[in-house]
Amino acid sequence: MTTVTEKIAVEKKVLSENDRVAAGLRERLRKNGVYCINIISSPGAGKTSLLERTLARFRPEERVAVLTGDIATDNDARRMARFGFPVKQICTGGSCHVDAKMVERALDDWDLSTLDLLIIENVGNLVCPASYDLGEDEKVVVLSTTEGDDKPLKYPGTFFRATTLVINKIDLLPYVPFNIEAVRENARKINPNIEILELSCTTGEGLDTWCAWLEKGVLA
Repeated sequence: MTTVTEKIAVEKKVLSENDRVAAGLRERLRKNGVYCINIISSPGAGKTSLLERTLARFRPEERVAVLTGDIATDNDARRMARFGFPVKQICTGGSCHVDAKMVERALDDWDLSTLDLLIIENVGNLVCPASYDLGEDEKVVVLSTTEGDDKPLKYPGTFFRATTLVINKIDLLPYVPFNIEAVRENARKINPNIEILELSCTTGEGLDTWCAWLEKGVLA
């Protein structure tokens, strides 16, 4: 029988190897001037919808690409491919997160010098993805108003590691028991420096601010 100590040792070894690969990815991305964000959320928070609305706002000549992770199917990649930008699906084969090796393999045949922005859509999960560095510049956590406003306290690891919180589906605030002030307060209890954006993929409210945030990161 595997002991708790053995399990911890294996997990540390896996994360150590992941960090090694992620460091190489980060160096490669920076050498090519690519700004990379890793988007994390629970299922149904609206990651894919946010990416669709984002890609729809980009000009055809924008140097942007997307890696989208899922346990199975390439549904999300097909949804985003219609905007004309390079998109690849990472099927994790049952794993609850994307890891650095998966990203490394997906980028093998891409010329990163042709990109300014790489967006990684992680698997829908607020636990595992937060622990895996993918070489990104920013971890972005998306939280929808249809979820509990105590999520930052229930999943502190994710909100502690995230640089930015996107509160999505604000058009539903009049209809759901979601206290947006409590979310802001709870998120900043965990991470005082977290940046908070609020938007609706349905109405478009806040999308200008989101796109300006992306542009600022690319320029930086």
